Amino acid sequence: MERESGASEAAPAEAALFAWGANSYGQLGLGHKEDVLLPQQLNDFWKPECVRRITGGGGHSAIVTGEGGLFVCGLNKDGQLGLGHTEDVLYFTTCRSLLGCPVQQVACGWDFTIILTENGQVLSCGSNSFGQLGVPHGPRRCVVPQAIELLREKVVCIAAGLRHALAATASGIVFQWGTGLASSGRRLCPGQALPLFLTAKEPSRVTGMEKSKATCVLAGSDHSASLTETGKVFTWGRADYGQLGRTLESHEGWKPQSHDSALPCSGPQKSMPSCLRCLTGAAEVSCGSEHNLAVIGGTCYSWGWNEHGMCGDGSEANIWAPKPVPSLRSSPGLLVGCGAGHSLALCQLPALPALGQRPKVTGPSPDATESAESLEAMDRERWKERKPETSTQSLTSPEMGGGAGS
Repeated sequence: MERESGASEAAPAEAALFAWGANSYGQLGLGHKEDVLLPQQLNDFWKPECVRRITGGGGHSAIVTGEGGLFVCGLNKDGQLGLGHTEDVLYFTTCRSLLGCPVQQVACGWDFTIILTENGQVLSCGSNSFGQLGVPHGPRRCVVPQAIELLREKVVCIAAGLRHALAATASGIVFQWGTGLASSGRRLCPGQALPLFLTAKEPSRVTGMEKSKATCVLAGSDHSASLTETGKVFTWGRADYGQLGRTLESHEGWKPQSHDSALPCSGPQKSMPSCLRCLTGAAEVSCGSEHNLAVIGGTCYSWGWNEHGMCGDGSEANIWAPKPVPSLRSSPGLLVGCGAGHSLALCQLPALPALGQRPKVTGPSPDATESAESLEAMDRERWKERKPETSTQSLTSPEMGGGAGS
């Protein structure tokens, strides 16, 4: 749910980690399980200036350090923390099973974790009820990271969705596995055979991209984003919480269904990729389930679903266009990471002012220029926070607030 930038290599000594949003399982690493509506600094994390990547999943979070170490916390019912047990963890803890195996990237799904090592190998742990671990004949869950042997090419980027995962190889090929999108695929293509990558429990090449070379992809539960070489940000998919950072001209014939339906993405979504001009030049972009974070000119922006305060503006109202996170305006953003209903950011702390001088506040970038016209009232219930289901017999809507997710 995140994208790396080169910011970590130049991270100043005075850097700090912040966390906010849903926290039902301790996924914020603050030592408690209460939701947090405003960014709160993690004072106990070891050497925040060494953080290289941060990301989150349904109810867990992960941090990769510059030395390749992996720290995890939060929900661990299915072993998604890779710690060898299934107890929840309230503080960021070292994943000791990977000591001596430097980690390059981590992607957290709803109840599983995908890990990319520095040598290009992909590992997985957590629930395998939907084949999301990429090990078709493996156990229903795995509490220690195991290699996905069928990915034989060197992988350069990974992403984890609700109950599916993706990997981009050095040659630009994209593979997908996990059956989490199969139900929505059948609704969108009734009576038609689905592409193999929507139903495979092992890595299967994504078709339709044969003429494109993938570099970086991100995913929420039902929306996607891409960052180009020129710094443009494209978003597409579901838009009912404002997660695309723009309003659609119409609802495109789609009437929102109850979130008790089989999957939250069960309605037809025809939104095509569109460039968000207000995000041009973004150094960092991260997708949660229905909300997003970005860093533009050192300013942390947020937009989308905000029921548990994951946009960090102190409210629970959805944000329909990218806006700066108010309390982080004086702390330049370096890295950002989204979970299903929570957010994390590595920021540079403002310099202490000289005696008798007022603090110098870093001027934030202006609010997004794309205005957000008011949308018609959504006549559906908000998703209520509840524990995620892992049974293959019950594809209930995932818990977005408590902790999905790429």
